[in-house]
Amino acid sequence: MSYTHFQEFLARLDAEGQLHRVTAEVDPRLEIAEIADRQVKRGGPALLLERVRGSEFPVAINTFASARRMAAALGVGHCDEIGDRIRGLIEMRPSDGLLDKLKGLGQAAEMVRWAPKTVTGAACQEVVLRGAEASLDRLPVLTCWPGDGGRFITLGAVYTRSRATGRQNAGMYRLQVFDARTTGMHIHAHHDGRRHFDEWEAAGEAMPAAVVLGGDPATIYAATAPAPPGLDELLLAGFLRRKSVPVVRCVTSDLLVPAEAEIVIEGFVAAGERRDEGPFGDHTGYYSLVDRYPVFHVEAITHRRGAVYPTTVVGRPPMEDCFMGKATERIFRPLVQMLVPEVVDYDLPLFGVFHNFAFVAIRKTYPLQARKVMHALWGLGQMMLTKFIIVVDADTDVHNVDEVLWRVGNNVDPGRDVELVRGPLDALDHAAPYPCAGTKMGIDATRKMPGEGQVRPWPDDIRMADDIVRRVTERWTDYGFADPRA
Repeated sequence: MSYTHFQEFLARLDAEGQLHRVTAEVDPRLEIAEIADRQVKRGGPALLLERVRGSEFPVAINTFASARRMAAALGVGHCDEIGDRIRGLIEMRPSDGLLDKLKGLGQAAEMVRWAPKTVTGAACQEVVLRGAEASLDRLPVLTCWPGDGGRFITLGAVYTRSRATGRQNAGMYRLQVFDARTTGMHIHAHHDGRRHFDEWEAAGEAMPAAVVLGGDPATIYAATAPAPPGLDELLLAGFLRRKSVPVVRCVTSDLLVPAEAEIVIEGFVAAGERRDEGPFGDHTGYYSLVDRYPVFHVEAITHRRGAVYPTTVVGRPPMEDCFMGKATERIFRPLVQMLVPEVVDYDLPLFGVFHNFAFVAIRKTYPLQARKVMHALWGLGQMMLTKFIIVVDADTDVHNVDEVLWRVGNNVDPGRDVELVRGPLDALDHAAPYPCAGTKMGIDATRKMPGEGQVRPWPDDIRMADDIVRRVTERWTDYGFADPRA
């Protein structure tokens, strides 16, 4: 099932008992964040807060904050189903090399049919505010944590365009509200949006930008996804929802944005301008520190009649963003396996906040293969930022942290099986000695074979004989136990 717009998704959640409406007045400063944090950690429902102090707009939060809701947002029962569709696209191009397969995803026939289509008379432009009316103070922007530097827009997809190629990008970047008409633009060096800004700034020009709130859930998710090079996020969203995303031209620029969005904030990022941004209570569970970032200037705000303001709060996991991250893990697994074929499965544990830990199971056939896999993953898109990679054999369940650490404890000699490398790290890694750079560790927890420095014989795992396992299973009720199949 796909959705036309965000409120259609909310209606489905409501019908399934997955949405709780809060009718009491709530404060966007800290109170909403505390409610949302408690609910997500209890496995609670999505929230629609209908009376928010100081704003006409209701707030929707925790809408993606469970595996069930995340899959429902993308119209599937489980996000592995989308990964299987991507695998099918890859296998349709058997004669291509790896890079050609990656580049060809955006041109594959099944993808091209989902390309965005330009429309006029869009719902997101039913109300158009310009000048002094285009005030961010109209929006129920949250202050999430006591130490935050101010209010932050946290679920806005920022649309930009390359000055060099004309290609658009959508990325999920936070925006600190400085005043009614300006925000910070938290774009890191690793972001496509930052590369676009660098192009415009080098030419001495302001970069047009639009911040999109809401729209079909697939378009929201696509802005967070590590799309392969050349794959437009709106095309990815069309693939996910199995129908094209209708887009409309902004009222102040040529940028194309989802026509069914709830709210669109239009403006520009000024060349040569920086302001202090932060602190911000981030997804690591720590405050990210104050730093200098470009500034976004608001020129217009458009929205649907009866719009809802979608937002999220991040912090110590698990939080709503964790479930979006797990969706990415499952959806993009076939691409990881295409580039590193010995990978059987991988897991990005929630406590690792998606850039600190990766558990990787491989089909090992030669000495030091685990090290080859580590370096391959460190050269792969956003996985370059992974601080700890633990490689295990194919028979280890990487989704079971106890089993992974059991293998580490038994299979690792630290002097032989640990790889330390210098390289890029996430900008939010406060333990790194320098911004965005530091040391990463790979741990080879596979069984050792000849050629890997193991002098003594390697013991076998303890396993019960298969015939005994079958016999006990067949006789289980004879022992007075309940039938596990009942």
